[in-house]
Amino acid sequence: MAYGVLCAVAFVGAYVVNMLYTSVFYHRGLTHRAIRLRRLTRRIVILTGNWVTGIDPKAWACMHRLHHKYSDTEKDPHSPTYKGVLPILKVQLDSYGKAMRGLMRGQRYYTSIVRDLDFPVNWLNRRGLWFLPHALHTLAAVAMGGIFGAWILAGAYWLGMMSHPIQGWMVNALAHRYGYRNYSTRDQSTNNLLVAWLVMGEGLQNNHHFRPRSARFSVKWWESDPGYLLCRLASLMGLIELR
Repeated sequence: MAYGVLCAVAFVGAYVVNMLYTSVFYHRGLTHRAIRLRRLTRRIVILTGNWVTGIDPKAWACMHRLHHKYSDTEKDPHSPTYKGVLPILKVQLDSYGKAMRGLMRGQRYYTSIVRDLDFPVNWLNRRGLWFLPHALHTLAAVAMGGIFGAWILAGAYWLGMMSHPIQGWMVNALAHRYGYRNYSTRDQSTNNLLVAWLVMGEGLQNNHHFRPRSARFSVKWWESDPGYLLCRLASLMGLIELR
């Protein structure tokens, strides 16, 4: 019983750290400026974000801004309307790679989208060492399992920390195909409550696409946005400022 609780805590803890970076710092902060990262927080996120999540903050922000600019058109980096639901898992990875390479090569199509982000692509990616954060988390999990014989605990930690491809797929594919709409937007974004519960409110895509500069994705009392609660907590801790 106690071991099961420990595994659950490890998964949730790693998952929350992952989502704090991706949903709060990367998405609501760097990409949309719906929140303001304090100066020290911003520096820490830029320095450690790639190590924690395996995702480059500038390349991710670039890809996501392109998604909003061309949402559900042929230029959208990951629209199920043109790519299909299941293929989005690979499509989003390919699009992220294209944004990364475009930024490193100084291609205006990409650099113009993130000209306000005054920091370069992380040195790990510039030197072709993109795999190191993934290897580090995998090594930590294997060490945890090997030393303590706690393989389920190790798996719980690894899944919680490295689940962003599945998170991205659920948001990019399911919340642009299945759900309801509160607003008439020019794209096919929907509010998918299951995805919202699983991915810290990110499944409320229709609400988010209607007002991307809002830190809060929920608009009705029964809509769930745990990511906004993370924003409130981060604000209380002095990490960010809510606009």
